[in-house]
Amino acid sequence: MAKLPVVVVVMAALVLGLSTSGWGEGTGQEAPWRIHTLFSVECQNYFDWQTVGLMNSYKKAQQPGPITRLLSCTDEEKKNYRGMNLAPTLEVPSMSRHPKTGDWYPAINKPAGVVHWLKHSKEAENVDWVVILDADMIIRGPIIPWELGAEKGKPVAALYGILSGGYLVGCDNMLAQLHTKHPELCDKVGGLLAMHIDDLRALAPLWLSKTEEVREDRAHWATNFTGDIYGKGWISEMYGYSFGAAEVGLRHKINDNLMLYPGYIPRDGIEPILLHYGLPFTVGNWSFSKLDHHEDGIVYDCGRLFPEPPYPREVKLMEPDPGKRRALFLSLECINTLNEGLLLQHAANGCSKPKWSKYLSFLKSKTFADLTQPKFLSPGSIQAEEAVTQQQVSYESRRPNPKIHTIFSTECTTYFDWQTVGLIHSFHQSGQPGNITRLLSCTDEDLKLYSGHDLAPTHYVPSMSRHPLTGDWIPKSLDSVTSGSRNVLGWAKYPAINKPAAVLHWLNHAEIDAEFIVILDADMILRGPITPWEFKAERGRPVSTPYGYLIGCDNELAQLHTRHPEACDKVGGVIIMHIDDLRKFALFWLHKTEEVRADKAHYARNITGDIYESGWISEMYGYSFGAAELNLRHGINSEILIYPGYIPEPGVKYRVFHYGLEFVVGNWSFDKANWRDTDLINKCWAKFPDPPDPSTLDTSNVDTQERDLLSIECAKKLNEALYLHHKRRNCPDPNSLSTSAWDASKEQTMSRKFGRIEESYVAKNDHRPMNISKQSSVSGVTTDKTFSSFRFWLIGLWAFSVLGFLAIMLVLFLGRRGRGRKTKNYKSKRMSYPGILDMNGHDRDM
Repeated sequence: MAKLPVVVVVMAALVLGLSTSGWGEGTGQEAPWRIHTLFSVECQNYFDWQTVGLMNSYKKAQQPGPITRLLSCTDEEKKNYRGMNLAPTLEVPSMSRHPKTGDWYPAINKPAGVVHWLKHSKEAENVDWVVILDADMIIRGPIIPWELGAEKGKPVAALYGILSGGYLVGCDNMLAQLHTKHPELCDKVGGLLAMHIDDLRALAPLWLSKTEEVREDRAHWATNFTGDIYGKGWISEMYGYSFGAAEVGLRHKINDNLMLYPGYIPRDGIEPILLHYGLPFTVGNWSFSKLDHHEDGIVYDCGRLFPEPPYPREVKLMEPDPGKRRALFLSLECINTLNEGLLLQHAANGCSKPKWSKYLSFLKSKTFADLTQPKFLSPGSIQAEEAVTQQQVSYESRRPNPKIHTIFSTECTTYFDWQTVGLIHSFHQSGQPGNITRLLSCTDEDLKLYSGHDLAPTHYVPSMSRHPLTGDWIPKSLDSVTSGSRNVLGWAKYPAINKPAAVLHWLNHAEIDAEFIVILDADMILRGPITPWEFKAERGRPVSTPYGYLIGCDNELAQLHTRHPEACDKVGGVIIMHIDDLRKFALFWLHKTEEVRADKAHYARNITGDIYESGWISEMYGYSFGAAELNLRHGINSEILIYPGYIPEPGVKYRVFHYGLEFVVGNWSFDKANWRDTDLINKCWAKFPDPPDPSTLDTSNVDTQERDLLSIECAKKLNEALYLHHKRRNCPDPNSLSTSAWDASKEQTMSRKFGRIEESYVAKNDHRPMNISKQSSVSGVTTDKTFSSFRFWLIGLWAFSVLGFLAIMLVLFLGRRGRGRKTKNYKSKRMSYPGILDMNGHDRDM
């Protein structure tokens, strides 16, 4: 019995030695230490799918110790919240709306959640080291603080300094001097934090109070003080951390090898153990941005995953450069780990087994499991440095990309509505960063009848189609009389002026937090992101696409309308411009449009290039002359936009289709002008004629084949957008329509022009206005009821006729039994039944 304690001690020592192997090696410290991982979220779908991804990676990476989700929810949010089982959770009172100041700032929940955990969690009393992450991260390997070089008093963190060429610049200016007694200790760090529990206890209350302090210091929110491109105090929590750490004397070991943004190239020999997908990233034509899924309930939608990315073998063929190829593989690993997590969570939710697909098979394969084995620190990754950079695949600087907002101008017509549906659908598929806003120009009368309010995020603008000052409009007294002869009178509406007028109105009335604005036309389809960092747009140098037909830049027209004709650029279509430039420029754009439009003496084709000689392209000249007036010279890029029907340049990946002109593929053609008066939006399953199948194209000429493939892609994308629009409207299944309704639809369609339009979409020459289309659905119901009533009486008539026929036959049979009667009498009996006609006539009256 005396030997038993000795055996136990020996066994314990062996277990301890095995468990510490690789953890405390070379540190001279006792091991193992207890680790706890934290991350902060709110009660939203947006954070739920991020939680699923992080938890899946946490398990795959074999991160030691427990993990806790700090869940900040209001009582109202908690009532409807579905995600309590997604992770080990500590509920935290929400501070999104500050209880004292009323300030709305959800980011403050992070330090508030940490403070709450330290005060109320028993696990906080049983830990040595804490790793703090963000929800939008994927763990690739164990994050072990002492292996990273963390010490008590010297936490390890990722760099937030070079990230934007000056991110957290407040550490170097008066902001730090105002908010900490030790500005010299201010470190530009964040993202990944690994620190001793004693340091966290000292830091956490100051992290929270300094966040509140910086948030309230509105006088120093400006970009030159904070580096915040929005100037809204949004990164106050980051400064709260840095100033709080400086206040308690913490100096960080800054390591920029540990965390990588998907889309950036890691340095040779470095294996990042954390992916932070806070920025959009692309792989070929595929892209992902977390902001596109802000309200996405994908966690609770059985069988739905994020869009399938390319496969690794496709990337090998796509990118010959080893460094860039490695970066693309990391991007694939990020999204595939997210999708794998969703797949597992759906199963945990009780979803039925999804149908087999090649992608699902890949996610469950040994190949994927091998690719996502836990990654361990390489020797180069452990070195902490003060200032290092990474290279991004598509942008040389490591600067976080500036915020973008996309806008386009339309009017209250179904013509613009179907264009809007196409553009919005392609926007969401393209990976275009930021938000999009439709600038909708309507008269009060149009707005009363308009039903397309929910087609896009919308800013409403007073219509200037009929100019209120210049007389470039039809007086109401003549409108009804001259509507058919406006060109003869020389008076016409000029809707194109709504574009600069709407942009100006939006700038003056909307809260805009973007640094760059992308301006599109409604008749465009996005194929990929249009970003200032890729196309080299800068403040003072916008980027646009060539409009070579603006010959007025080279002749007397420019000399008449701008003081700097030499600065006139022939551009338009797609515009990427810094918000500061747009604010200065927009008024000139409007004024110069009015000026050129009023200059009827120079409408001629040889001066303007306008084949109609009607001043229709005055707005385009207004743009070029307005920019010239400010000496705003453009970078002109011909690889952004292509017109369907044009032969593409080899190897160019165009980002935009502009279907402003007719295009043809074989016997099929498309011209948007033919659909000006067709309501494709409010009529279920309306669509355009399907383009030819790509397999039927002539492959003998590569140029024409590529041209036709792009044309087909554009048309298919429009029809795809319309299909999804009708599906969202809960249109009835077209295969389940009643026979009468289908016949009525068929009859209506066949009565149109030669029946050339298929029954599945609306004919081009259907000119009914939108408000009448609503009534037509009601009248259709009435017609159907009338038809049903008529059918009832028809059946009655048929039954009555059968009975009458039987009665006649009975009389004839009885008559033949009297053979002694004369034939003449028999004949007279046969002719004495006019009652048949009477009865039919009576039935008709009934």
